[in-house]
Amino acid sequence: MSSIRRYSYYTCDVFTDKQFCGNQLAVVPDARGLTAEQMQRIAREFNFSESTFVLPPEKGRTRKVRIFTPKTEVPFAGHPNIGTAFVLAAIGELDDSYKSAGIVFEEKAGLVSLTFRTSADGRLWCELKAPEKFSLGAVAPVETVAEAVSLSPDDIVVSNHPPQTASVGLPFLLVELRSISALKRAKADIEGLKKLAGMGITPDVHLYIRCDDDFDLRARMFAPLDGVPEDPATGSANCALAGLLAHCNSNHSGLFSWRIEQGVEIGRPSILEARAKKVSGEVLSVHIGGSCVMVSEGTLSVEL
Repeated sequence: MSSIRRYSYYTCDVFTDKQFCGNQLAVVPDARGLTAEQMQRIAREFNFSESTFVLPPEKGRTRKVRIFTPKTEVPFAGHPNIGTAFVLAAIGELDDSYKSAGIVFEEKAGLVSLTFRTSADGRLWCELKAPEKFSLGAVAPVETVAEAVSLSPDDIVVSNHPPQTASVGLPFLLVELRSISALKRAKADIEGLKKLAGMGITPDVHLYIRCDDDFDLRARMFAPLDGVPEDPATGSANCALAGLLAHCNSNHSGLFSWRIEQGVEIGRPSILEARAKKVSGEVLSVHIGGSCVMVSEGTLSVEL
């Protein structure tokens, strides 16, 4: 006979200091006893871009964390790490040492280190270090990329870098656009995205423009083939973007930082702060950080 087990969960908004903005996240702080199939079904039920399931560590770190989109498990993602760290701290699941020493999550992509600080208004601000070294992958044809995001090839800037795959734990196709108009007009085209996938290029497309106002960059990310039509705030993609921009910078060494806005077009404005360190022409580390807001808590009744 089957039995019912109850699991507490929390939802929060990540990369924002206001409720109902930023990127939604569901966190199950103690997921012991759940199978991968059950985790996937729960993630589909929440239907956020990602949900996380927290387990005891296997390598002596703070926790093991598994991350699921509505369709698949992913090895690493930005806002799930920031949000999970925030939730565990907010509900008292971390000892006080986290405030000074930080924490480390064990994930499929590797170890993810997170640090904390308290902002001027008393909010907890979290930052992660990407688990993998920055790497570049395949270059995508401009015409195919333009079709995949319903734009003209002329809307894509190639003088700084071509449309190219980059990763710090999860690959994205990074594409610079010419104008805010192009960024607003962009729309995922499923057949175009399938063409990219058929070429062996990730169909998770991160678009951005350069700015000179309150933000350094504005971005959008489409991943409908992974069950995410458009993501409000993508920490892992903006981490990869920070790595790429540092890589392309003419300075051989330096510390670089960017304030990034995402999610405006879908009514969930988000603010991400990225930074990268480059030494002797090599990108050594990439970080992404932001604030979070708790939204809800409840209980899942899961048939075991």
